[in-house]
Amino acid sequence: MTRAEDKSIKSWAADDRPREKLITKGKTALSNAELIAILIGSGQGGRSAVALAREVLSNCEDSLVKLSKLSLEELMQHKGIGEAKAVSIIAALELGKRRRLSTPEECLAITNSKDAYECFLPLIENPSTENFLVAYLNQRNHVIKTERISTGGLTATLADPKVIFKNALLKGATAMVICHNHPSGVIKPSKDDKQLTKKLIFAGKIMDIFVMDHLIIGDNTYFSFAENGMMDEHCL
Repeated sequence: MTRAEDKSIKSWAADDRPREKLITKGKTALSNAELIAILIGSGQGGRSAVALAREVLSNCEDSLVKLSKLSLEELMQHKGIGEAKAVSIIAALELGKRRRLSTPEECLAITNSKDAYECFLPLIENPSTENFLVAYLNQRNHVIKTERISTGGLTATLADPKVIFKNALLKGATAMVICHNHPSGVIKPSKDDKQLTKKLIFAGKIMDIFVMDHLIIGDNTYFSFAENGMMDEHCL
């Protein structure tokens, strides 16, 4: 074996070992594979923990989101991942999810699409179904309230403009950002997405409530109508 990651981690230079690297260089210096290697502790069959972690990630297209959706049994199908290692991976990813869900109050203001993405992402309880969310804002773009308008099936959810604007009026909102996720992970807006956005923009102009952006969230990424110059009803 010639590749470094195929050798025992104990034989690596201290600075290259995941645990030591985290201690000396900080957590952000580690790759996803190195972080997972710390969780699983050891490799198998001459492969290091990092090599094994790389293989698991590769089979998930290097997506932590897809990795988090694997069951215990699916993880254990990887050679070298037994029950204990699979449990460690699942527990760590679940903690990350719960950490995001426990801090929605940190979403204080939305001034751009990245702010909106970070605000909405923790609120998508089940990414395998479509969720429709709205953030209601005041004149300074501070978040008054975020609400889940509806949760649909695998391909669609219902967003009623009457409900959305009724809530906006009750909260005294002057602006809003809307968001929904695509369980498929494909973030390209559909014809229905464009039509709904156009309808909400038009209604917002009549009611003097600015519809700032519409986000579509997929696996580890998002599509912003505003960033793509699509928040004018005449562009849809």
